[in-house]
Amino acid sequence: MDKVRVAVIGLGLRGSAMLFQVARMDRYEVVVVCDVYEDRARAQAGYVEDHYHYPIKWTTDWHEALDCDIDAVLIITGWEGHFEIAFEAMRRGIAVGCEVGGAYDIQNCYDLVRIQHETKTPFMLLENCCYGEYEMMVMNMVKQGLFGEIVAAEGGYCHDLRTEVLFGKKNRHYRLNNYINRNCENYPTHELGPIAQVLDINRTNFFTKLTSIASGSHGLNDYAVTHPDDVEPEYRTLKFAQSDIVKTIIECSNGQIITLTLDTTLPRPYSRKFTIRGTRGMYSEESNYIYLDTDFTDDDHFSWDKHWDNAKEYLKKYEHPVWVAYKNDGVRGGHGGMDYLVYNDFAEHLIKGEPMPITVEDAAAWMAVTPLSAESLRTRSTVEFPRF
Repeated sequence: MDKVRVAVIGLGLRGSAMLFQVARMDRYEVVVVCDVYEDRARAQAGYVEDHYHYPIKWTTDWHEALDCDIDAVLIITGWEGHFEIAFEAMRRGIAVGCEVGGAYDIQNCYDLVRIQHETKTPFMLLENCCYGEYEMMVMNMVKQGLFGEIVAAEGGYCHDLRTEVLFGKKNRHYRLNNYINRNCENYPTHELGPIAQVLDINRTNFFTKLTSIASGSHGLNDYAVTHPDDVEPEYRTLKFAQSDIVKTIIECSNGQIITLTLDTTLPRPYSRKFTIRGTRGMYSEESNYIYLDTDFTDDDHFSWDKHWDNAKEYLKKYEHPVWVAYKNDGVRGGHGGMDYLVYNDFAEHLIKGEPMPITVEDAAAWMAVTPLSAESLRTRSTVEFPRF
């Protein structure tokens, strides 16, 4: 196999963007596209046909998409569709590349691991942030011992999504129903994936306990009040289950703590808050800042702001080899190049028959944060983290 014959299921905002990229990648051939909305499926099939100069299949039934002669499926649907499609694909021996999002039920995570182990079908969670330039540089520095013993980490999905949620009916976006009906850390893997890799989770280290706390839910209602010409009036008083801010603390078997923040319904700039703290130094994404004992004097911690954005200087020495090669070949794709890297890695490992770099156990552990956080919020307690 020198190309992965693939079905792309889910053609919303993320799905259409990734289809645009995948159709242009040397390692893929798009065979069929699928979306529950016919207009999306027709339009995106037309786009691929314009690029390939021959017709491809489109359908609104994902079962029919899996019936095609394909090697793999890319699942880019709303969160609620990920597990059912993945289970069926693996049972058919079709490799799965699954976009991110939290699980709805902890049993989903157990079943994901069980079915993959039974069928031996390749599965990879397509967590693009594990391929971020600075995330990979920091991982490289951690492996070289530059931060000393890692004690704590922090991450967040901090993204003003008020219009995305409130215009969910108009734009047919899955987040609206989730925010109406669920309260949890609903999107944990962007921040947790790179942290888990730094901390060697599921290898020599494991998540052991989780505790979540949450604020009230006021941001969406207030936005509806202050934008009466844009937002449907029902959202001014509708009770949204999802809190404006959810904080989650995860304890690890090797003694570290991880703090996650979900912050998506208040005004703010985008951040993933990626932070690594060790006995000899730290990295903070929010100021793109590295502080190492070896590089600073005792007085530097009083004037740390003058070192903002100094992490780019460390790229010259500690750039991850993956990104060194990537820059030489030419960075491409969305999210600063991360999207290309994660999709290319899935295809490369599938073609070579190698184990996936993000395993099914990784996917289960990272996605389990969502139902566990919901349980913690509901019971106001610390919950045990299962081993997958």
